[in-house]
Amino acid sequence: MKLLPSTKAGRQVAYEIISGGSGFVLALFMWGHMVFVGSILIGTYSFDWLALQLEVYFIAQPTVVAIFALFLVHAVLAARKIPAQLEDRRKMIKLGRDLKSQAHEESLLWIWQVRTGMIVLVLGSFHLVLLGIDVLTPLFGERVGIESVTSLARVQAGLWLPYAVLLICVEFHASIGLYRLAVKWGILSKLTRSTLRVIERILLWFFLGLGVVILLVLAGVIPAPLAFLVAGGAA
Repeated sequence: MKLLPSTKAGRQVAYEIISGGSGFVLALFMWGHMVFVGSILIGTYSFDWLALQLEVYFIAQPTVVAIFALFLVHAVLAARKIPAQLEDRRKMIKLGRDLKSQAHEESLLWIWQVRTGMIVLVLGSFHLVLLGIDVLTPLFGERVGIESVTSLARVQAGLWLPYAVLLICVEFHASIGLYRLAVKWGILSKLTRSTLRVIERILLWFFLGLGVVILLVLAGVIPAPLAFLVAGGAA
């Protein structure tokens, strides 16, 4: 028995479910990835130890491949909503400007989700490919796997800038996406939209603030603030 009718409308519903579900999983991965990279706040020792555990127990390798595939699926399905023609994109930009002076918060959120999504597609693909090279090959570094010395060198050599842009866009895209997903499918239906927006803002600013601190440590601007928790863990 088919769960959805084999019609155009049925396919669109299926696409929405897959797009929303993949976006939700990617948001969870993004938070988990933030926790992993956040180990640098304790120091290079903790960063390398955690990376080694994920690789030794064969968690990192399949995860990178699966997430990259899911990222592409989500990008393809989400791209259906991005204006394909230049003239349509110009209309979307004009609409965004017009809405700034009007009470159309939901439409503005959608426009910014599209804008940040296009940036995440480019920079996120670059980051995932780089991550995959580290995890699956010894092309960079002294061994197969993620190493703090390689990660620090890259960021301090100039990757801090695209990573800063990626951080901002990912956090905005994910938080807006989760909010719109909750509204669209009636998740947490007992909560009002205003309450969901408060939750969305809390998640946004918490992870954005955490990401900024992590990036500052990776860039060598500030020392690892929690290095005292582990002997010899200073970055």
